[in-house]
Amino acid sequence: MKIIIALGGNALVRKNEKETYSNLLKNIQKTCSKVVKLIKNNKVVITHGNCPEVGNLLLQNEIASKFVPEMPLHVLDAETEGLIGYILQKELANELTKNNIKKHIATLITQTLVSKKDKAFQNPTKFIGRFYTEKEIKNLNFKVKKYSNNNYRRVVPSPKPIKIIESETINRLVEKNYVVIANGGGGIPVIFENKKLKGVECVVDKDLSSSCLGNQINADLLLILTDVDKVYLNYRTKNQIGLNKLNINDAKKYLDDGQFPDGSMGPKIRASINFLEAFWKKPSGKNALKKRKVIITDIENLEKTLKGKKGTIITR
Repeated sequence: MKIIIALGGNALVRKNEKETYSNLLKNIQKTCSKVVKLIKNNKVVITHGNCPEVGNLLLQNEIASKFVPEMPLHVLDAETEGLIGYILQKELANELTKNNIKKHIATLITQTLVSKKDKAFQNPTKFIGRFYTEKEIKNLNFKVKKYSNNNYRRVVPSPKPIKIIESETINRLVEKNYVVIANGGGGIPVIFENKKLKGVECVVDKDLSSSCLGNQINADLLLILTDVDKVYLNYRTKNQIGLNKLNINDAKKYLDDGQFPDGSMGPKIRASINFLEAFWKKPSGKNALKKRKVIITDIENLEKTLKGKKGTIITR
């Protein structure tokens, strides 16, 4: 089976934890110990988020700007792919050795193509970086929006991914039984301008980008690891209902009803729909694709989820 494992939430950073190297290392070690069993008998690509790391790099840029030149956001995205990819690769190699699994690992700097005509560029909504007071924002040279009370944060566009530039390279490595770490932070956002690739100031949602990659390399399973054990209706209310199974039609309905907000489960559900629908529309391989699925859970419950005791399974 070919699997995309999309790491996010407490798979990398836990709530209320300091964003230190030691905490990142600890969480990645635990995550690698949990996913190693999946790697043994499957072809695997691991993708990951880059928050708060990219926000921290932005802050470092800002603080050090009087002494060293600032780098654009798309370059910082590349830095986080290397930063997180390195730790994942090292700790995963340790786990493979520990479990006597003989597989090579490759971390790939990945670019994600977006459209410069995407409406997201006219209305940036993705919060990123540190908080600012109303007094501080008067001297900023980038767009901010109110986050809460008197706090403001930088906002950047979050356009839809069109394709992963390096998908063929990723697929060739996977087919040769490499574990590939790619698409970090949703990939480095690029556009085509005058027939050349050009980095742009935006961020691409990690789950939507992972879904896009999954479609390009014909993955069988999209496993989204987040900070909740499953998908819920009426989340964090007295009427909260956990969903063990979900199909595309119900997922679309709940999405339209506002059950899955953009800042929470929304992108994950959209990514699931895209992953399950895209190949269904293709004329060939229809029967084989009936088994394609998405699983949403957290790292703590991964083993139980794979046994059907936890998590949410989304199918066509």
